[in-house]
Order: sequence, then C-alpha cells, then structure tokens
Amino acid sequence: MPTTETRRLNPAMLWGIFFGIIAIGFIIVRSTTRDLVAVRVAVVDHQNIVTSVSTSGKVEPIDEFPAYAPAPGVVSKVYVEVGQKVKAGELLLKLDDADAVAKIATANAAVHSAQATLHDIEQGGSQDERIGFSGDLSRAQQQQQQAAKDLAALQALQQKGAASASEVASAEQRLLTAESSAKGLQTRSTQRYSTTDRARAEAQLADARAALAAAQAAYANDNIRAPFAGTVYSIPVSNYDFVPAGENLLDMADLNRIQIRAYFDEPEIGKLAVGQAVKIAWDAKPTQTWHGHITRAPSTVITYGTRNVGECIIAVDDAKGDLLPNTNVVVTVTISQRFNVLSVPREALHTEGGDFVFRVVNNRLVRTPVQVGVGVNLTRVEILSGLTEKDTVALNAVNNRELTNGLPVKVVE
Repeated sequence: MPTTETRRLNPAMLWGIFFGIIAIGFIIVRSTTRDLVAVRVAVVDHQNIVTSVSTSGKVEPIDEFPAYAPAPGVVSKVYVEVGQKVKAGELLLKLDDADAVAKIATANAAVHSAQATLHDIEQGGSQDERIGFSGDLSRAQQQQQQAAKDLAALQALQQKGAASASEVASAEQRLLTAESSAKGLQTRSTQRYSTTDRARAEAQLADARAALAAAQAAYANDNIRAPFAGTVYSIPVSNYDFVPAGENLLDMADLNRIQIRAYFDEPEIGKLAVGQAVKIAWDAKPTQTWHGHITRAPSTVITYGTRNVGECIIAVDDAKGDLLPNTNVVVTVTISQRFNVLSVPREALHTEGGDFVFRVVNNRLVRTPVQVGVGVNLTRVEILSGLTEKDTVALNAVNNRELTNGLPVKVVE
C-alpha cells in the first residue's frame, strides 16, 4: 500500500493548456510570417504646377457681315463659294434687279420734274410763259405810249378849243388803264411766285431726291458686295432661289479676328480674370491648338439651360482663318502657374486632422506632417515643408484604411 497519495490532473485542464500553447504558437508564427501590404509609391521632386479650368465655347467672328434680302426676289447669281477669300468691294451675290431699275427710272423722272418746276419758279415761269408775258407786256407798253400820245394831242386841242373836256377825261382814263395793265404785266413777270411757292417746289425736289436715293440704295442692295476683306463662310441660297424679304443670303467675316463665347459654372467664375491665358482645342483638328486670353470676365450669373453660369469672352490670338465661326471648342483657362516647386501626387496627401503623407522608410510607413502651398491642381500638390527631394511617399494609402504609421509594407510599381 503506497505511502503517498497520487494526485492526477483534470483532463479538461490538460486539454486547455494544450490548445493555449497551440494558439500562442500560431500567433507568434503569424506575426513573423504574415504577408506584407503592397503600396505604390512616388518620389518627391520639383515640377511645374498649372491650375486650370475647362469648359466648352462657341467661336464667333468679331467683324462679321450677314447679307439679307432687302425685298422679296430671285437670286440672279452667286459669284463666290464657301471658304473663298474676298476683297473689299468685291461682288458676292446679285438679286434680280428689274424692279429696282424701274424704281430708279421713276425716281429720276420725279427729280427732273421737280427741278424743272423749281427752275420755272426761279425764272418767273416756263419759257413759253415768259415769251407770252414778254409779248403781252410789249403790247401793253405800246398801248400805254399810244394813250399818252392821244392824251397829249387832246390836251393841245383843248387849249385851242378844238377838244372838249370830256374827250380829254376819256383819254386820261384810257392812259390810266394802259398804265395799270402794263404795271400788272410787269409785276406778274417778275413776282409771279411767292416765297411759299418756292418753298413748296424745293420740298418736292428734296422728296424726289430722297426717293431716288432710296431706289439707288435698293439697287445697290440687290448687288451684294463685300464691305471689307474677309472669308465667305456660309451661303444658304443658290442661283434662281426665291427669297422673301429679310432672308439670309450670305455670311462673311474676317476669320483672323475671332472670339469665343464660353460659359463657366458658378463655382469657377470667381477664379477668372481679364488677361488669363487660354488654350483652345477643336475636335475637328485634334492635333492643332490655338491660344488666346480672356477679354471679358463674367460679371453676373445667368441661367444657361439647367446650369448657373458666367459668360466669358475669349479673344483668339493666333487665328489664321483655320477656326470657323459657330464651331464648338473646348477652352482651358490657366488660373495659376507655379514653376519648379517641390510637389507630390495629390493622392499621396491626407487631410484628416491636418495635412500629412506616409513616407516609406526602410519598408515601413512613417506618418509625416507637411505644409501645403498654393500650387494645387487635380494631380499634384505643392509642398512647402515636411519633405525633401527624393523622399518616397505612399500613393494608395489614401484609400486603404489598414495602413498605419510604422506598418511594414512592400513597394510595388
């Protein structure tokens, strides 16, 4: 019989100790052999940072000539083609001008008639009337002279007692009548027309001349000529087309002087200013770009479709006739430029609780506070302090919440 009592361990406790040892071993092995988190990185370096804003716009000429039909008619002949360069005064298009020619002839006749009337007034009547007045006046003067002689003879006979007083009185009356008739004819030949008659004739002449000028202008409008040197960019009509009054016939412009009307969304208009540089792109010529500058910045917010926008006018500085009116283009305005500044990709920057990045040092993440400058665009951020050139920062840390300070990582391309 044993002298000491043998004690046995509880089986449940044995199993607990066994599993605890296994768990501790798994944790130790896992902590030393787990996979490293892969991160993309970028090297901190000096670059130019350009901040810009883009929108669509429409090209429009500064010097434009739209020709319209002055009256209903038929297009007689089109002398130019779309895209043709023309000189000032060159004939572009002609309308049927038979009606205009007839109106000019009628107006010319009215002017000549009014001129003749005024001339007759200034001369005291027409040539036929003046000849008649001259003959009548000559006869009246002869009658006056004869009456004067008859009176003198009767007065001499009266003194001799050979003529009575009544005969003398009758002769005196005939002389007075002859003098009155001659005087009336004299006045009529020199003062036939009053000041009112002359003013009326002058007004009729002025009206006739105005009608002639209008007819000549209508005739000139039927012959469409280029008011300045430029390029024809639209001809919506063709030979023998009937056009109503006011119909657009032709459009031409100086394509070396064009501008762009663009609309920027409300949050962006405060960044725009006169003189800012603009780059212009047109899908029809994807390999070519144009350059310009803002000549009028938005001054108010307007509703454009479903957008609240500001209207901006952009002058094209290097147009050479290769950017057509009414085309839709994309304009990119340079808001600010920073040259050769220390910067990092924008996706490397964190802003939670202050600006910071994760530097990669010996394959571990090191949280590093940084000071950000004004040079910021969609892809890069200017760094004023906190980093030096050739530092390496993690890029995908922004979207990976598992990455923390001191975490070991694996750098991937």
